[in-house]
Amino acid sequence: MNSDVLALSAIVLWSSLAALGVSLVHVPPFFLIGSSLLIGSLIALPLSGFRLAAWRIPPKTLALGVYGLFGYHLLLFIGLRTAPAVEANLVNYLWPLGIVVLSPVMLPGIKLRPAHVGAALLGFGGAAVAILGRDPDADGRLASGFYSGYVFAFAAAFVWATYSLGTRRVAAFETAAVGSFAALSGALALICHALFEPPVSLSASDVLRIAVLGMGPLGGAFFLWDAAIKRGDPRRIGLLAFLTPLLSTMVILLATGQPFRPHVLVSAVMIIGAAMWGRSALQA
Repeated sequence: MNSDVLALSAIVLWSSLAALGVSLVHVPPFFLIGSSLLIGSLIALPLSGFRLAAWRIPPKTLALGVYGLFGYHLLLFIGLRTAPAVEANLVNYLWPLGIVVLSPVMLPGIKLRPAHVGAALLGFGGAAVAILGRDPDADGRLASGFYSGYVFAFAAAFVWATYSLGTRRVAAFETAAVGSFAALSGALALICHALFEPPVSLSASDVLRIAVLGMGPLGGAFFLWDAAIKRGDPRRIGLLAFLTPLLSTMVILLATGQPFRPHVLVSAVMIIGAAMWGRSALQA
């Protein structure tokens, strides 16, 4: 399958994360992440033809996977709890820019041109429009001052960018092995739940939503993303990733019945323009 199709499929799944998260806001976050990742890890079974050997990977590769899946969500969770959520989420969306900029640093044979950086900055601008246009505070202003949570959100962005590129630096492994990453990361998150969060009580609808979360944005998306990064140009895929906050905004507007505002169109034009600009730079 084409790498762009795989990446876009992952992005579409990730775009449902915010809407699902809102419906599960009463569930402790570590429990939500842990249970969803464990459910998502089960996707590896049919993907590998039920061969458990596909889950066996070197400790270095497993450490990279846990660094990515558990480290990213842990840092993002802390960032969103210790800084204004809108601005912290915007800092988090530096990760597609990080993939574009760090590609020549981490991967041999890849060069970065000014057009790539320009396209990535345009894409980040489009992401900023999507995020900030949706959620100003009650006074219509952005939060002022520095919050320590911004550091954690930036660290989360760095972790996801370097994890994504790092999967091409370690020994080759089957995409099904992402199930190992998700399973161990989910177990660590549930340990954090047991240590730091109150007991949880779930309704039948909660269980269903968590299952959807695990099969989609916190499960299936990771397998699709891994396959895309392995097959495609990370600079191109990084630019496509800026579609995530735009699509997420659109899903929330549809789910809540809110009207589409002009900022959604502006964001779409900027992000799509960035992807086209970046693609032309790759072909030049």
